[in-house]
Amino acid sequence: MDLAARLRDPACTLDELRTWLDSADHAARVAALQTCGATEMGRLYELAATAPPIDEAHFVLDRGPRVPVAHEGWNSLPLPSIARRFQKVFCRPDAGGPPRVFGYNHSPLRPLIGPGYFQLVPTAPNAEWEGRGAWVVDYFKVPDGPVAEGWPWVVPNWVGPQILVYNGTRDFMRKVSEHVSVGKPWARTGALPFCFSLTRVPE
Repeated sequence: MDLAARLRDPACTLDELRTWLDSADHAARVAALQTCGATEMGRLYELAATAPPIDEAHFVLDRGPRVPVAHEGWNSLPLPSIARRFQKVFCRPDAGGPPRVFGYNHSPLRPLIGPGYFQLVPTAPNAEWEGRGAWVVDYFKVPDGPVAEGWPWVVPNWVGPQILVYNGTRDFMRKVSEHVSVGKPWARTGALPFCFSLTRVPE
């Protein structure tokens, strides 16, 4: 499927995209999403508003605490490909505490911009947030307990150069298909003019 072309078609539906994405293999899903720019990715986020709310299991499956699950990311910023590809890696925390998932950003640029740690948390009961997606990647929060073995040091997002990339933002997540989600970043000043996709790496 020419995913970008389909997303530019006003007749395109989420059901159509979900059917194709669920039937494709991982490499095909990633390749198709990487054809999308700001217009197409924004349309995908809009279409995903009709999907069932995303849940914790979409990001970490049924894995236990501190077992990582990686998702291949692609953002719609007008940048070279090396700056558009990344991974978000998630894991459940140890038992106890409120519902949350730990995570960080892994990319070729991590030595320059830092790991971008976050907590993935439910948007309920904030009604305004719930309208943007059921779970949010919250960069105002970093892991408050042990993370997966081998992850980088946990540092807050107001430290170092990552303050320019992650600090003060939240990514609101919507489900697209069994493996794919789409996120929309918001800053203190409002929605940012780009979106990104995440494709869960097979077990």
